[in-house]
Amino acid sequence: QVQLVESGGGLVQAGGSLILSCAASGRSFSTYSMGWFRQAPGKEREFVAAISWRGIPTLYADSVKGRFTISRDNGKNMVYVQMNSLKPEDTAVYYCAADQYGSTFRESYTYEYWGQGTQVTVSS
Repeated sequence: QVQLVESGGGLVQAGGSLILSCAASGRSFSTYSMGWFRQAPGKEREFVAAISWRGIPTLYADSVKGRFTISRDNGKNMVYVQMNSLKPEDTAVYYCAADQYGSTFRESYTYEYWGQGTQVTVSS
């Protein structure tokens, strides 16, 4: 069993940056592919970024490519997403998710464990 806790959300102006963190508890963190998803009010949850349990590849939604960077630290059981050049449309609750030996990164149904989410609000 894996428990995930996100942190780092908050209110930021357009053009600003945030780093979201996800702390994982439990064994074998290095065997889990990790993903970030987000859900805006009235919208479905959508894929943001993912990193393989091997460390590569990393994948991004087209809407965040070039602005967001996902990384992991297996020694600390952490996964991060650096978010730059934030836009009002990035406003959402951001969720961290884990999929053991996952290779289908963009589909939320493949992820076995989810965090509670952290709110990101980007003001214009």
